Amino acid sequence: MITGTRASRHRAIADVLAREEVQSQTQLSEILAAQGFSVTQATLSRDLDDLGAVKLRKGGQLVYAVAAEGGDGTAVATLAEPEGRLRRMCADLLVSADQSENLVVLKTPPGGASLLASAIDHARPRDVVGTIAGDDTIMVIAGNKQAAPQVRDYFIQLAQGQA
Repeated sequence: MITGTRASRHRAIADVLAREEVQSQTQLSEILAAQGFSVTQATLSRDLDDLGAVKLRKGGQLVYAVAAEGGDGTAVATLAEPEGRLRRMCADLLVSADQSENLVVLKTPPGGASLLASAIDHARPRDVVGTIAGDDTIMVIAGNKQAAPQVRDYFIQLAQGQA
């Protein structure tokens, strides 16, 4: 087994996700091991985040997908533009958004909260201090209670393709 360079590992992951419907990190790890890559779960999680990989519903199941593709249809192992990634993630995952004081609560399908929270953290939207994610709920901390309604509306607009 080889560990490979970070770039070669990213390329292998992106290629696998472009070709196959991978439902779990365990499944992805096994596929990579068959290709000669030895990777820990923590490293695989970081690699997926670096690649901007998301879990999307396909045929009733959640599968990993890479945010960007090259001209030949193969996945490109590059970071997606953070705001574009956030826009796509909101459109795919945001179910509802509510606001109370300086907190905005976002709901996603089960398992989607950490993916969307990561996209929010990377995009650093205006007036967002940070996020805390559970399984299907994200608490977004706005800078103050006056900004929270605008933060909530921003996520709703992203999900509706209006921002």
